[in-house]
Amino acid sequence: MKMQFRFTAFFALFMNTCRLFAQDQTCPVNINFASGSLVNWSATTGLIEGGSTSYSLPNAVTTIPEYTMQQTGIQVNTVSSTDHFGKFPTIPTVNGYSYNYSIKLGSSTTSFDLNSGDRNPGGFIRTVSYRINVPAGPADVPYTMTYAYALVLENGTHNSNEQPLFKATLETSAGIVTCASPQYYLPTFNNAGSGGGGGGNNNGGGGGGASTGATLDSAGALANGFTNSVEPFFSYAGQGNNGGEWLFDVWTKNWTEVTFDLSPYRGQQVTLTFEADNCRPGAHFAYAYVALRNTCAGLEISGPPVACTNTNMIYSVPALAGATYTWGVPADWTIVSGSNTNVITVQPGFSAGEITIRQVNSCADLKDTIDVSTSPPTVAGITNGDNNVCEGINTTILSSSGAVGSVVNWVQSVNGTDWTALNVTGTRYNATNLTQTTYFAALLQNGATCSIDTAAPALITVDELSDAGSIQPTAVNVCLGETALPLLQLGDHTGSVLNWQQSFDHSGWANVNPANQQESYQLTGINSTRYFRAVVQNGVCAADTSDIATINYYNVQFPSATVDPDSSSICYGKSVLLNADISVGTSYTWSNPSVVTGGNGTVTAPYNFTTSASPKQSTNLVLAVLNAGCPNPYRDTVYIGVIPPVTVFAGNDTTVTVGQIMQFSATSNADEASRYNWSPGTGLNNTLIANPTGSYTNADQYTITYRVTVTTPDNCQGTDDITIKVFKTGADIFVPSAFTPNNDGKNDKIIPIAVGIKQIRYFRVYNRWGQLVFSTSETGSGWDGMIKGTLQPSSTFVFMVEGEDFNGKIVTKKGSFVLLR
Repeated sequence: MKMQFRFTAFFALFMNTCRLFAQDQTCPVNINFASGSLVNWSATTGLIEGGSTSYSLPNAVTTIPEYTMQQTGIQVNTVSSTDHFGKFPTIPTVNGYSYNYSIKLGSSTTSFDLNSGDRNPGGFIRTVSYRINVPAGPADVPYTMTYAYALVLENGTHNSNEQPLFKATLETSAGIVTCASPQYYLPTFNNAGSGGGGGGNNNGGGGGGASTGATLDSAGALANGFTNSVEPFFSYAGQGNNGGEWLFDVWTKNWTEVTFDLSPYRGQQVTLTFEADNCRPGAHFAYAYVALRNTCAGLEISGPPVACTNTNMIYSVPALAGATYTWGVPADWTIVSGSNTNVITVQPGFSAGEITIRQVNSCADLKDTIDVSTSPPTVAGITNGDNNVCEGINTTILSSSGAVGSVVNWVQSVNGTDWTALNVTGTRYNATNLTQTTYFAALLQNGATCSIDTAAPALITVDELSDAGSIQPTAVNVCLGETALPLLQLGDHTGSVLNWQQSFDHSGWANVNPANQQESYQLTGINSTRYFRAVVQNGVCAADTSDIATINYYNVQFPSATVDPDSSSICYGKSVLLNADISVGTSYTWSNPSVVTGGNGTVTAPYNFTTSASPKQSTNLVLAVLNAGCPNPYRDTVYIGVIPPVTVFAGNDTTVTVGQIMQFSATSNADEASRYNWSPGTGLNNTLIANPTGSYTNADQYTITYRVTVTTPDNCQGTDDITIKVFKTGADIFVPSAFTPNNDGKNDKIIPIAVGIKQIRYFRVYNRWGQLVFSTSETGSGWDGMIKGTLQPSSTFVFMVEGEDFNGKIVTKKGSFVLLR
């Protein structure tokens, strides 16, 4: 069946080799573009309709540009890259054969990109051709050529005969060899309308011209190896090179090999042509990649000659257009993918034998045989060499054992998950100078066809270098008779403490006995200057010694003293007597001499003294005693607890009238068990409670000041005073007739004067229009002449005031006053 699939394509050409015969089986010069140029090829580029330009290429031309377009029309690829639309390499490896060169025919440029105001007569055409002189010889001896192609085609939504396409043509003097001349394009249902610009769809945009709007046969395209590209293309189709839109209308086909036999044309000249055409109307592109093998001696099976018994193997030959394929495998091998195809997958048995292939079409009848054998699967085994080393200079020999296969590499990992290849082979590996714990494993493979497996890893544990750190304190002074000695503490170390050591001369060191493996050492029995250090070892690393702590001994008696009492409690503002007895010492200091009577001093022991301390808050007061010649002070601590001050509120000063009953109500922060005492007791019904009442009948008594004293269970006291003015008149409220709010501290507010009034219920001020400008229910509060922050001008205001006297009687007054400026 004729293969016609139109598409923008990446295309590569191969040549296959059959077994050598006596006649010349050499491929034509530069048939595979090995010179990196188009030497010995000819090329054509131009428009499908309207003429084209041909190039005869005896020289090393590598690129043929088209007009003034940025993209070239034909170019030779000597370095592989990745195609934008197809994501495949521009120089392939197919069926195990690695091509080194390819050509690219065409680009994604369309004829509209010539910026012509009128429609061009058609799309671009690009061709390369080679005239092959087929060597003379028997017609039954194959002379084959193999090419690979890859395609990129934009769906033009035209009828199939107008779609972008790629084709290969083999021509003799008798005409075109049809079975060796396939065409490839995107198939449609040939349902396009005619004339005018047609609509497009997601598979391609419609273009103006002879026919538009054909529906893509997506199933057919997929069946023929095409894939819709994930990359959008900005198409100007049908819009006269103006506007345009992004479409996902590009389809690609990955590298595919094709072979054909020229043995029927021995001694003749044939022409091989590869061609990529844009669509006939001209607005949709095609391009292809082509690569050729440089072997021409016949069919050749690609696949491993040694198969792994537990791994499926792939064997292949280049495709022959319209061919049937017959494969043969050894007796206990199984073809698991179907045999009438150029690529098969087999499940190897245990026997050696032959794999055979015969492919037949109307042009060729080709055969090949490959001898195959089998090998057992890879067994990874284990990696020997678990070890524990110290960081830095270290060596561990690792080896592979229990394996079937060869070591193809060694790998290492510091976490057991992420592995790094060491690019080392062989059954042994020497790991040296490790600085962190590391896993090592051998990668094994029993022949190229068996899978690579990883041996069970070995672990080399790397211990950090021992670091004994330092000791605090670094220096200690000890005097004669001193018993409260400090604790030496080791810090900032790496490893475990093996023991502590001491020295009397800073040179010869001896382990303490019994051994002390703790991070601290308690000094005892010091009667001479000596030095201490700790010995620390981390894992297998060498031990290390810490920094040295120096113990300086002074043969001078350590001071001694006592302070009595060692704790006490006092009321705020009071003092406590302290009795000090210095039995050994020459001077003393207090930690807070400002609260101690007499402060610090110099003495001749034995020395006794008494002082008083008056701290304002609870404190630890320390007496430090020095004895000349001994640098260490003796310290004795006295705790003095200070009871917070007792706060008392007797009430606000007030006025009463003769015959009224005054209710007192004192408050305090003292607890409920505290005692109250009022003085004097004039008019009071009880002087030993917090809330006595007072009555006044003596008209000659005008003012009385009372003091209330609160005494806590700790005998701490607090006091407060309240002054009572006694008036002969009855209870009343007086409001001044004028006030001057000038902020001079005199008469700045209008305040009602309450006589014999327990509570002002309200005091209200109105302007002359009857608007309320001030109101309060707080006794002693008044108006400052301001309304919303603005001082009012001189004017007359009306007031209303109401209060309640001590007998519960309501007193109400009304009147006016003047604000003067």
